Amino acid sequence: MADSAIMQTASTMPLDPLEQSLLNDFQQGFPLSPTPFAEMAARLGVSEEQVITTLERLQQRGAVSRVGPVFRTHSIGASTLAAMCVPETRLEEVAELVNRFDAVNHNYEREHRLNLWFVATAPDEAHLQQVLAEIEERTGIEVIALPMVEDYHIDLGFDLQWT
Repeated sequence: MADSAIMQTASTMPLDPLEQSLLNDFQQGFPLSPTPFAEMAARLGVSEEQVITTLERLQQRGAVSRVGPVFRTHSIGASTLAAMCVPETRLEEVAELVNRFDAVNHNYEREHRLNLWFVATAPDEAHLQQVLAEIEERTGIEVIALPMVEDYHIDLGFDLQWT
């Protein structure tokens, strides 16, 4: 099931009302249809083209990292949380490389020896292991896979406040 459709990143840039609505109103309940952007547009009273170009603009500006469904772990394919111990001087470079992989949903920095964490998904376990091995090979840094042992659902959507 599609649980969340728009993943955000922190941003300090001012947002217009359409941008605010897209970021806030579609964290859950993303239309599961052949024309999801048209359905979003109808709900918001704008054109489908406006929705698509606004989401593209938000991605280009770094306010949105990804637009797409989030599926319950292991309901489709294989996935894992992964961590790396990246030298501070290479953190930005390695994060950008990791983000280039289609299998990577998102990555984030943590204050820990294992300072770069990411979630990777693939059609099957063999493909997932291949992606992790390629990341390791291209960075020269060990990737530690931390597969889920027990499933807990945490709703990461929250009402965004605009000042």
